[in-house]
Amino acid sequence: MEKARAVSAAAGVGWMLFGAVGIVAAVQWNARLREAEQRAEAAERSREEEALRRTAEERLRIARELHDSLTHSISVIKVQAGVATHLARKQGEEPSDALLAIQEASGDAARELRATLDVLRREDVETPDGLAVEQLPALVQRTCDAGLRTTLRISGAVRRLPADVDEVAYRVVQEALTNAVRHAGKASVTVEIVYDERAVTVRVDDDGTASPKPAAVPGYGLVGMRERVTALGGKLRAEPRATRGFSVLAELPVGAAS
Repeated sequence: MEKARAVSAAAGVGWMLFGAVGIVAAVQWNARLREAEQRAEAAERSREEEALRRTAEERLRIARELHDSLTHSISVIKVQAGVATHLARKQGEEPSDALLAIQEASGDAARELRATLDVLRREDVETPDGLAVEQLPALVQRTCDAGLRTTLRISGAVRRLPADVDEVAYRVVQEALTNAVRHAGKASVTVEIVYDERAVTVRVDDDGTASPKPAAVPGYGLVGMRERVTALGGKLRAEPRATRGFSVLAELPVGAAS
């Protein structure tokens, strides 16, 4: 009996030791697991900080390149157009519509460039101010002054759009009109903005004899336009029309509560 009790006591002690060892092992395992998780989190924060640092450096590099390459050229164009306008009026002549359009467009380009540089250099600014559908009449008028007959039609329940949608709608029209001026030749252009409950549709059609053609070095206008539209979850179609000219159609979702 005493031997049995001794064996039973020894077994009990053994189980207690086994349990204690198990508890210690579990504690050590959890400690190592937490340490591994902390190292992983620290490494992830380090990668994110490095990515943010590189992004900031790249934004500053692009800002410098844009400033150095474009600011001077746009300023020269603006100054020369202003001088030509002044000389024409000094000689008792009215400046041509094309010259006035160049002067105004160069001023707009300088303002947009400054706003873009501000966006690149300041992380708390997302988009340049002032680019909105309500400014399309002025854009259309400048296109008319450049020699391209352009008509603007707006239909549906006009309302205030989210800032990102407002800017993309303006940019789509701007790029489409730029392409029409460059490629459509003697043509007329129709710009149509249609509001409905959940989307705003932007359509730009021209009846020109020419349309954008693939080049050895393709441009980025249509590419950038598509990127802007798809980033909002919208759809873009840009293609030659069935008979003549070119058509750009963008559908931008805005939601029923916008």
